[in-house]
Amino acid sequence: MKTVLMCAPFSSRSGYGDHARSIFYSFYDSNKYDIKLWDVKWGDTPKNFLEMSNSKHKLILDRFLSTPEVDRQPDIYVDIRIPNEFETVGRFNIGITAGIETNAVSRKWIEGCNKMDLIIVPSQHSKASFMNTVYDKMENRPDGTQVKTGELKVQKQIEVIFEGTDDEIYKPIKIGNKTLDLEEKNIINYINTKVSEKFAFLFVGQWCQGGFGEDRKDVSKLIKIFYETFANLKKKPALILKTSGANFSIIDYKDCKRKIESIKNNFPSEWDLPNIYLLHGSLLDKEMNMLYNHPKIKCMVSLTHGEGFGRPLLEATMVGLPVIASNWSGHIDFLSNKLSSLVDGELVKVSKSVVWEDIIIPESQWFVINEHSAFENLKYAFKNEFSIKENAKSLMRENRNKFTLSKMSELINNTLDRYLENMPSNVKLKLPKLKKVSNKESNLSKLKLPKLKKVT
Repeated sequence: MKTVLMCAPFSSRSGYGDHARSIFYSFYDSNKYDIKLWDVKWGDTPKNFLEMSNSKHKLILDRFLSTPEVDRQPDIYVDIRIPNEFETVGRFNIGITAGIETNAVSRKWIEGCNKMDLIIVPSQHSKASFMNTVYDKMENRPDGTQVKTGELKVQKQIEVIFEGTDDEIYKPIKIGNKTLDLEEKNIINYINTKVSEKFAFLFVGQWCQGGFGEDRKDVSKLIKIFYETFANLKKKPALILKTSGANFSIIDYKDCKRKIESIKNNFPSEWDLPNIYLLHGSLLDKEMNMLYNHPKIKCMVSLTHGEGFGRPLLEATMVGLPVIASNWSGHIDFLSNKLSSLVDGELVKVSKSVVWEDIIIPESQWFVINEHSAFENLKYAFKNEFSIKENAKSLMRENRNKFTLSKMSELINNTLDRYLENMPSNVKLKLPKLKKVSNKESNLSKLKLPKLKKVT
Protein backbone atom coordinates (compact mmCIF):
# COMPACT_ATOMS: atom_id res chain seq x y z
CA MET A 1 0.00 0.00 0.00
CA LYS A 2 1.49 3.34 -1.07
CA THR A 3 1.88 6.10 1.50
CA VAL A 4 0.29 9.48 0.72
CA LEU A 5 0.82 12.85 2.37
CA MET A 6 -1.71 15.54 1.46
CA CYS A 7 -1.30 19.25 2.24
CA ALA A 8 -4.43 21.42 1.97
CA PRO A 9 -6.81 23.71 3.92
CA PHE A 10 -8.98 20.73 4.88
CA SER A 11 -10.73 22.42 7.83
CA SER A 12 -11.41 25.79 6.17
CA ARG A 13 -14.79 27.08 5.06
CA SER A 14 -13.64 27.83 1.53
CA GLY A 15 -13.86 26.53 -2.01
CA TYR A 16 -10.37 25.08 -1.65
CA GLY A 17 -11.47 23.38 1.56
CA ASP A 18 -14.45 21.78 -0.21
CA HIS A 19 -12.22 20.64 -3.06
CA ALA A 20 -9.54 19.27 -0.73
CA ARG A 21 -12.06 17.22 1.25
CA SER A 22 -13.46 15.77 -1.97
CA ILE A 23 -9.96 14.83 -3.14
CA PHE A 24 -9.26 13.10 0.18
CA TYR A 25 -12.45 11.01 -0.06
CA SER A 26 -11.47 9.99 -3.60
CA PHE A 27 -8.13 8.69 -2.34
CA TYR A 28 -9.68 7.08 0.74
CA ASP A 29 -12.49 5.30 -1.10
CA SER A 30 -10.03 3.65 -3.49
CA ASN A 31 -8.62 1.68 -0.52
CA LYS A 32 -5.16 1.82 -2.11
CA TYR A 33 -3.35 4.32 0.11
CA ASP A 34 -2.15 4.92 3.65
CA ILE A 35 -3.01 8.63 3.99
CA LYS A 36 -1.70 11.36 6.30
CA LEU A 37 -2.94 14.96 6.18
CA TRP A 38 -1.35 18.32 6.88
CA ASP A 39 -3.98 21.02 7.47
CA VAL A 40 -3.01 24.58 6.48
CA LYS A 41 -4.67 28.01 6.55
CA TRP A 42 -6.58 29.48 3.64
CA GLY A 43 -6.38 33.26 3.95
CA ASP A 44 -8.66 34.57 6.68
CA THR A 45 -11.40 31.98 6.22
CA PRO A 46 -12.46 30.20 9.44
CA LYS A 47 -10.88 26.78 10.13
CA ASN A 48 -13.91 25.29 11.86
CA PHE A 49 -15.72 23.29 9.19
CA LEU A 50 -14.86 19.81 10.45
CA GLU A 51 -16.72 18.26 13.38
CA MET A 52 -15.61 15.11 15.21
CA SER A 53 -19.27 14.06 15.63
CA ASN A 54 -19.58 13.76 11.84
CA SER A 55 -18.34 10.33 10.75
CA LYS A 56 -17.06 11.57 7.36
CA HIS A 57 -15.27 14.49 9.00
CA LYS A 58 -13.74 12.11 11.55
CA LEU A 59 -12.03 10.22 8.71
CA ILE A 60 -10.16 13.43 7.94
CA LEU A 61 -9.52 14.58 11.50
CA ASP A 62 -8.08 11.19 12.50
CA ARG A 63 -5.39 11.56 9.82
CA PHE A 64 -4.19 15.04 10.76
CA LEU A 65 -0.51 15.34 11.61
CA SER A 66 0.34 17.34 14.73
CA THR A 67 3.59 18.52 13.13
CA PRO A 68 4.57 18.85 9.45
CA GLU A 69 6.97 15.92 9.72
CA VAL A 70 6.79 12.30 8.65
CA ASP A 71 9.11 9.44 9.64
CA ARG A 72 9.89 8.63 6.00
CA GLN A 73 9.40 10.08 2.54
CA PRO A 74 5.86 9.42 1.29
CA ASP A 75 5.39 7.63 -2.03
CA ILE A 76 2.94 10.33 -3.16
CA TYR A 77 2.71 13.94 -2.05
CA VAL A 78 -0.44 15.92 -2.96
CA ASP A 79 -0.34 19.71 -2.55
CA ILE A 80 -3.77 21.37 -2.90
CA ARG A 81 -2.94 25.08 -2.85
CA ILE A 82 -1.84 27.77 -5.27
CA PRO A 83 1.29 26.88 -7.29
CA ASN A 84 3.72 29.36 -5.73
CA GLU A 85 3.19 27.40 -2.47
CA PHE A 86 3.81 23.97 -3.99
CA GLU A 87 6.49 21.83 -2.35
CA THR A 88 8.15 18.58 -3.38
CA VAL A 89 8.04 16.18 -0.46
CA GLY A 90 7.27 12.79 -1.97
CA ARG A 91 8.76 10.40 -4.47
CA PHE A 92 5.95 11.48 -6.83
CA ASN A 93 4.55 15.01 -6.36
CA ILE A 94 1.11 16.18 -7.48
CA GLY A 95 0.00 19.82 -7.49
CA ILE A 96 -3.76 20.39 -7.47
CA THR A 97 -5.01 23.94 -7.95
CA ALA A 98 -8.22 25.68 -9.02
CA GLY A 99 -5.96 27.81 -11.17
CA ILE A 100 -6.73 31.38 -11.97
CA GLU A 101 -9.78 33.50 -12.71
CA THR A 102 -7.90 35.45 -15.38
CA ASN A 103 -6.34 34.41 -18.69
CA ALA A 104 -2.70 34.29 -17.54
CA VAL A 105 -0.62 33.14 -14.58
CA SER A 106 2.48 34.52 -12.90
CA ARG A 107 6.09 33.39 -13.31
CA LYS A 108 6.01 32.01 -9.77
CA TRP A 109 3.04 29.82 -10.63
CA ILE A 110 4.78 28.36 -13.67
CA GLU A 111 7.94 27.74 -11.64
CA GLY A 112 5.83 26.06 -8.95
CA CYS A 113 4.13 23.79 -11.49
CA ASN A 114 7.45 22.78 -13.04
CA LYS A 115 8.65 21.51 -9.64
CA MET A 116 5.89 18.89 -9.58
CA ASP A 117 5.51 15.61 -11.46
CA LEU A 118 1.83 16.18 -12.32
CA ILE A 119 -0.58 19.14 -12.23
CA ILE A 120 -4.35 18.73 -11.85
CA VAL A 121 -6.80 21.58 -12.54
CA PRO A 122 -10.63 21.53 -12.52
CA SER A 123 -11.47 23.15 -15.89
CA GLN A 124 -10.37 23.63 -19.48
CA HIS A 125 -10.20 27.37 -18.79
CA SER A 126 -7.74 26.84 -15.96
CA LYS A 127 -5.57 24.56 -18.09
CA ALA A 128 -5.55 27.08 -20.97
CA SER A 129 -4.46 29.91 -18.65
CA PHE A 130 -1.40 27.87 -17.66
CA MET A 131 -0.57 26.52 -21.11
CA ASN A 132 -0.98 29.86 -22.91
CA THR A 133 1.30 31.83 -20.58
CA VAL A 134 4.90 32.04 -21.75
CA TYR A 135 7.69 34.31 -20.43
CA ASP A 136 11.06 35.10 -21.95
CA LYS A 137 14.13 33.93 -20.06
CA MET A 138 16.61 36.80 -20.12
CA GLU A 139 20.31 36.92 -19.27
CA ASN A 140 22.29 40.04 -18.38
CA ARG A 141 25.37 40.74 -20.49
CA PRO A 142 28.54 42.42 -19.18
CA ASP A 143 27.70 45.53 -21.23
CA GLY A 144 24.40 45.97 -19.40
CA THR A 145 22.15 44.67 -22.17
CA GLN A 146 19.94 41.59 -21.97
CA VAL A 147 19.66 38.63 -24.31
CA LYS A 148 16.86 36.07 -24.56
CA THR A 149 18.13 32.61 -23.62
CA GLY A 150 14.89 30.67 -23.74
CA GLU A 151 11.29 30.53 -22.58
CA LEU A 152 9.64 29.90 -19.23
CA LYS A 153 6.48 27.84 -19.67
CA VAL A 154 4.73 24.90 -18.04
CA GLN A 155 6.70 21.78 -18.88
CA LYS A 156 4.77 19.25 -16.80
CA GLN A 157 1.63 17.40 -17.80
CA ILE A 158 -1.65 19.10 -16.83
CA GLU A 159 -4.75 16.95 -16.39
CA VAL A 160 -8.30 18.37 -16.12
CA ILE A 161 -10.35 16.72 -13.37
CA PHE A 162 -13.58 18.53 -12.46
CA GLU A 163 -14.74 19.26 -8.91
CA GLY A 164 -17.39 16.60 -8.36
CA THR A 165 -20.61 17.32 -6.49
CA ASP A 166 -22.13 14.90 -3.99
CA ASP A 167 -25.39 13.91 -5.69
CA GLU A 168 -26.61 12.34 -2.46
CA ILE A 169 -26.67 15.82 -0.91
CA TYR A 170 -27.37 18.08 -3.87
CA LYS A 171 -30.58 16.72 -5.37
CA PRO A 172 -34.17 17.78 -6.06
CA ILE A 173 -36.36 17.67 -2.96
CA LYS A 174 -40.07 18.22 -2.51
CA ILE A 175 -40.41 20.82 0.22
CA GLY A 176 -43.53 19.15 1.60
CA ASN A 177 -41.54 16.02 2.41
CA LYS A 178 -42.08 15.19 6.10
CA THR A 179 -38.61 13.61 6.41
CA LEU A 180 -36.87 17.02 6.42
CA ASP A 181 -34.78 17.60 9.53
CA LEU A 182 -34.70 20.71 11.71
CA GLU A 183 -31.90 22.55 9.85
CA GLU A 184 -33.62 22.03 6.51
CA LYS A 185 -36.98 23.19 7.87
CA ASN A 186 -35.30 26.27 9.37
CA ILE A 187 -34.03 27.36 5.94
CA ILE A 188 -37.48 26.89 4.42
CA ASN A 189 -39.14 28.88 7.19
CA TYR A 190 -36.47 31.60 7.11
CA ILE A 191 -36.97 32.27 3.39
CA ASN A 192 -40.75 32.10 3.72
CA THR A 193 -40.66 34.60 6.59
CA LYS A 194 -38.10 37.06 5.19
CA VAL A 195 -38.87 37.00 1.47
CA SER A 196 -42.38 38.14 0.54
CA GLU A 197 -41.85 37.83 -3.23
CA LYS A 198 -42.84 34.65 -5.09
CA PHE A 199 -39.86 34.89 -7.47
CA ALA A 200 -36.31 35.32 -6.17
CA PHE A 201 -32.94 35.28 -7.90
CA LEU A 202 -30.10 33.75 -5.86
CA PHE A 203 -26.42 34.67 -5.81
CA VAL A 204 -23.92 32.50 -3.91
CA GLY A 205 -20.29 33.52 -3.43
CA GLN A 206 -17.77 35.58 -1.52
CA TRP A 207 -17.89 39.37 -1.85
CA CYS A 208 -14.22 39.89 -2.56
CA GLN A 209 -12.17 43.06 -2.22
CA GLY A 210 -12.25 45.80 -4.82
CA GLY A 211 -14.22 48.87 -5.74
CA PHE A 212 -17.40 48.99 -7.81
CA GLY A 213 -17.10 46.54 -10.68
CA GLU A 214 -13.73 45.33 -9.41
CA ASP A 215 -14.67 42.62 -6.89
CA ARG A 216 -14.03 39.27 -8.56
CA LYS A 217 -17.62 38.00 -8.42
CA ASP A 218 -18.82 41.46 -9.53
CA VAL A 219 -21.47 41.47 -6.80
CA SER A 220 -21.67 45.27 -6.84
CA LYS A 221 -22.55 45.39 -10.55
CA LEU A 222 -25.09 42.58 -10.13
CA ILE A 223 -26.88 44.69 -7.51
CA LYS A 224 -26.87 47.78 -9.77
CA ILE A 225 -28.18 45.90 -12.82
CA PHE A 226 -30.82 44.10 -10.73
CA TYR A 227 -32.11 47.45 -9.44
CA GLU A 228 -32.14 48.94 -12.95
CA THR A 229 -33.86 45.92 -14.52
CA PHE A 230 -36.82 45.71 -12.13
CA ALA A 231 -37.22 49.25 -10.78
CA ASN A 232 -40.71 50.76 -10.85
CA LEU A 233 -42.42 47.56 -12.01
CA LYS A 234 -45.72 46.67 -10.39
CA LYS A 235 -44.64 43.06 -9.99
CA LYS A 236 -41.00 42.67 -8.98
CA PRO A 237 -38.71 39.75 -8.10
CA ALA A 238 -36.28 39.68 -5.18
CA LEU A 239 -32.53 39.08 -5.10
CA ILE A 240 -31.08 36.93 -2.30
CA LEU A 241 -27.36 37.43 -1.74
CA LYS A 242 -25.82 34.43 0.05
CA THR A 243 -22.53 36.20 0.63
CA SER A 244 -19.93 37.47 3.06
CA GLY A 245 -16.45 38.91 3.03
CA ALA A 246 -13.53 36.98 4.50
CA ASN A 247 -15.50 35.80 7.55
CA PHE A 248 -18.94 35.63 9.13
CA SER A 249 -18.50 38.27 11.84
CA ILE A 250 -20.99 40.99 12.76
CA ILE A 251 -18.53 43.56 11.41
CA ASP A 252 -18.45 41.71 8.08
CA TYR A 253 -22.26 41.55 8.02
CA LYS A 254 -22.55 45.29 8.59
CA ASP A 255 -19.95 45.95 5.90
CA CYS A 256 -21.98 43.94 3.36
CA LYS A 257 -25.14 45.84 4.33
CA ARG A 258 -23.29 49.13 3.97
CA LYS A 259 -22.10 48.27 0.45
CA ILE A 260 -25.61 47.32 -0.65
CA GLU A 261 -27.01 50.59 0.74
CA SER A 262 -24.22 52.55 -0.97
CA ILE A 263 -25.25 51.21 -4.38
CA LYS A 264 -28.94 51.71 -3.64
CA ASN A 265 -28.34 55.35 -2.69
CA ASN A 266 -27.09 56.09 -6.22
CA PHE A 267 -30.64 55.74 -7.51
CA PRO A 268 -33.25 58.54 -7.34
CA SER A 269 -35.18 58.40 -4.07
CA GLU A 270 -38.51 58.35 -5.90
CA TRP A 271 -37.67 55.11 -7.72
CA ASP A 272 -39.49 52.02 -6.49
CA LEU A 273 -36.64 49.53 -6.26
CA PRO A 274 -36.93 45.73 -5.85
CA ASN A 275 -35.90 44.12 -2.58
CA ILE A 276 -32.48 42.62 -1.91
CA TYR A 277 -32.05 40.22 1.01
CA LEU A 278 -28.67 39.48 2.59
CA LEU A 279 -28.17 35.90 3.77
CA HIS A 280 -24.92 36.13 5.72
CA GLY A 281 -23.18 33.28 7.53
CA SER A 282 -22.26 29.64 7.13
CA LEU A 283 -24.74 27.00 5.99
CA LEU A 284 -24.42 23.22 6.04
CA ASP A 285 -24.41 21.40 2.71
CA LYS A 286 -27.93 20.14 3.28
CA GLU A 287 -29.05 23.69 4.11
CA MET A 288 -27.54 24.92 0.85
CA ASN A 289 -29.42 22.17 -0.96
CA MET A 290 -32.68 23.37 0.58
CA LEU A 291 -31.83 26.90 -0.54
CA TYR A 292 -31.41 25.73 -4.13
CA ASN A 293 -34.68 23.78 -3.84
CA HIS A 294 -36.80 26.48 -2.22
CA PRO A 295 -39.93 27.13 -4.33
CA LYS A 296 -39.44 30.91 -4.15
CA ILE A 297 -35.90 30.69 -5.55
CA LYS A 298 -36.37 30.41 -9.31
CA CYS A 299 -32.93 31.17 -10.75
CA MET A 300 -29.25 31.34 -9.80
CA VAL A 301 -27.25 34.30 -11.12
CA SER A 302 -23.55 35.19 -11.26
CA LEU A 303 -21.90 37.96 -13.27
CA THR A 304 -18.45 36.81 -12.19
CA HIS A 305 -15.28 38.12 -13.82
CA GLY A 306 -13.91 34.58 -13.83
CA GLU A 307 -13.94 31.20 -12.09
CA GLY A 308 -11.40 28.42 -11.89
CA PHE A 309 -14.42 26.11 -11.74
CA GLY A 310 -17.55 27.64 -10.14
CA ARG A 311 -18.66 24.99 -7.67
CA PRO A 312 -21.93 26.65 -6.43
CA LEU A 313 -23.13 27.00 -10.03
CA LEU A 314 -22.69 23.24 -10.56
CA GLU A 315 -24.47 22.51 -7.27
CA ALA A 316 -27.45 24.57 -8.46
CA THR A 317 -27.69 22.62 -11.73
CA MET A 318 -27.69 19.33 -9.81
CA VAL A 319 -31.12 20.18 -8.33
CA GLY A 320 -32.57 21.64 -11.56
CA LEU A 321 -32.25 25.32 -10.66
CA PRO A 322 -31.93 27.55 -13.76
CA VAL A 323 -28.64 29.44 -14.04
CA ILE A 324 -27.62 32.81 -15.50
CA ALA A 325 -23.84 33.27 -15.62
CA SER A 326 -21.01 35.05 -17.41
CA ASN A 327 -20.10 33.43 -20.74
CA TRP A 328 -16.45 32.74 -19.86
CA SER A 329 -14.10 30.69 -17.67
CA GLY A 330 -14.37 27.48 -15.65
CA HIS A 331 -18.13 27.04 -15.36
CA ILE A 332 -18.52 26.84 -19.15
CA ASP A 333 -17.42 23.19 -18.83
CA PHE A 334 -20.83 22.34 -17.31
CA LEU A 335 -23.07 25.19 -18.55
CA SER A 336 -24.29 25.79 -22.09
CA ASN A 337 -26.21 28.53 -23.88
CA LYS A 338 -28.78 25.94 -24.90
CA LEU A 339 -29.79 24.86 -21.39
CA SER A 340 -28.67 27.85 -19.30
CA SER A 341 -28.39 31.61 -19.89
CA LEU A 342 -24.88 32.91 -20.59
CA VAL A 343 -24.27 36.65 -20.45
CA ASP A 344 -22.19 38.24 -23.22
CA GLY A 345 -19.16 40.40 -22.51
CA GLU A 346 -15.49 40.90 -23.31
CA LEU A 347 -12.03 40.33 -21.89
CA VAL A 348 -10.65 43.44 -20.21
CA LYS A 349 -7.34 44.09 -18.48
CA VAL A 350 -7.68 43.66 -14.71
CA SER A 351 -7.81 46.86 -12.69
CA LYS A 352 -4.84 47.94 -10.59
CA SER A 353 -6.81 47.46 -7.37
CA VAL A 354 -6.98 43.67 -7.84
CA VAL A 355 -3.37 43.09 -8.87
CA TRP A 356 -1.91 40.61 -6.38
CA GLU A 357 1.79 39.84 -6.33
CA ASP A 358 2.57 36.39 -7.76
CA ILE A 359 -1.15 35.66 -8.19
CA ILE A 360 -3.07 38.18 -10.34
CA ILE A 361 -0.58 39.78 -12.70
CA PRO A 362 -1.16 43.33 -14.05
CA GLU A 363 -1.05 42.31 -17.73
CA SER A 364 -3.75 39.63 -17.36
CA GLN A 365 -7.38 39.96 -18.43
CA TRP A 366 -10.72 38.82 -17.09
CA PHE A 367 -14.34 38.94 -18.25
CA VAL A 368 -16.56 42.00 -17.96
CA ILE A 369 -20.22 41.37 -18.77
CA ASN A 370 -22.24 43.45 -21.22
CA GLU A 371 -24.78 45.20 -19.00
CA HIS A 372 -27.53 45.13 -21.63
CA SER A 373 -27.05 41.37 -22.07
CA ALA A 374 -27.33 40.91 -18.29
CA PHE A 375 -30.48 43.08 -18.28
CA GLU A 376 -32.07 40.98 -21.06
CA ASN A 377 -31.21 37.66 -19.38
CA LEU A 378 -32.64 38.72 -16.02
CA LYS A 379 -35.81 40.08 -17.61
CA TYR A 380 -36.29 36.95 -19.75
CA ALA A 381 -35.87 34.62 -16.77
CA PHE A 382 -38.47 36.56 -14.76
CA LYS A 383 -41.01 36.44 -17.61
CA ASN A 384 -40.36 32.85 -18.69
CA GLU A 385 -40.20 30.85 -15.49
CA PHE A 386 -41.61 27.67 -17.03
CA SER A 387 -39.31 27.46 -20.07
CA ILE A 388 -36.08 28.14 -18.14
CA LYS A 389 -37.12 25.50 -15.61
CA GLU A 390 -37.62 22.90 -18.33
CA ASN A 391 -34.15 23.64 -19.73
CA ALA A 392 -32.69 23.44 -16.23
CA LYS A 393 -34.22 19.98 -15.73
CA SER A 394 -32.52 18.79 -18.93
CA LEU A 395 -29.21 20.22 -17.76
CA MET A 396 -29.70 18.58 -14.37
CA ARG A 397 -30.03 15.16 -16.00
CA GLU A 398 -26.84 15.74 -18.00
CA ASN A 399 -24.78 17.02 -15.07
CA ARG A 400 -25.97 14.39 -12.62
CA ASN A 401 -24.61 11.85 -15.07
CA LYS A 402 -21.25 13.56 -15.64
CA PHE A 403 -20.18 15.68 -12.67
CA THR A 404 -20.80 13.66 -9.52
CA LEU A 405 -18.34 12.99 -6.73
CA SER A 406 -18.16 9.33 -7.70
CA LYS A 407 -17.37 10.21 -11.33
CA MET A 408 -14.63 12.54 -10.13
CA SER A 409 -13.18 9.82 -7.88
CA GLU A 410 -13.20 7.38 -10.78
CA LEU A 411 -11.37 9.89 -12.99
CA ILE A 412 -8.79 10.70 -10.29
CA ASN A 413 -7.98 7.06 -9.62
CA ASN A 414 -7.78 6.16 -13.31
CA THR A 415 -5.45 9.12 -13.86
CA LEU A 416 -3.22 8.17 -10.94
CA ASP A 417 -3.06 4.57 -12.09
CA ARG A 418 -1.74 5.74 -15.47
CA TYR A 419 0.95 7.95 -13.97
CA LEU A 420 1.97 5.63 -11.16
CA GLU A 421 1.97 2.29 -13.02
CA ASN A 422 5.73 2.43 -13.58
CA MET A 423 6.52 3.71 -10.11
CA PRO A 424 8.39 0.97 -8.20
CA SER A 425 6.91 -0.09 -4.89
CA ASN A 426 8.93 0.09 -1.72
CA VAL A 427 10.87 -3.15 -1.61
CA LYS A 428 12.18 -4.76 1.58
CA LEU A 429 15.84 -5.71 1.28
CA LYS A 430 16.36 -9.43 1.77
CA LEU A 431 19.80 -9.95 3.27
CA PRO A 432 21.64 -13.28 2.79
CA LYS A 433 21.92 -15.56 5.78
CA LEU A 434 25.24 -15.28 7.61
CA LYS A 435 27.35 -18.43 7.77
CA LYS A 436 29.53 -19.05 10.76
CA VAL A 437 33.17 -19.52 9.79
CA SER A 438 36.07 -21.01 11.69
CA ASN A 439 39.09 -19.03 12.85
CA LYS A 440 41.11 -20.81 10.21
CA GLU A 441 38.74 -19.72 7.45
CA SER A 442 38.62 -16.19 8.75
CA ASN A 443 42.39 -15.73 8.85
CA LEU A 444 42.94 -12.54 6.85
CA SER A 445 46.58 -13.36 6.27
CA LYS A 446 45.48 -15.89 3.70
CA LEU A 447 43.78 -13.28 1.56
CA LYS A 448 45.77 -12.72 -1.60
CA LEU A 449 45.92 -9.05 -2.40
CA PRO A 450 46.88 -7.84 -5.84
CA LYS A 451 50.47 -6.74 -6.26
CA LEU A 452 50.99 -3.00 -6.44
CA LYS A 453 52.85 -1.67 -9.44
CA LYS A 454 55.03 1.35 -9.01
CA VAL A 455 53.94 4.21 -11.23
CA THR A 456 56.49 6.80 -12.35
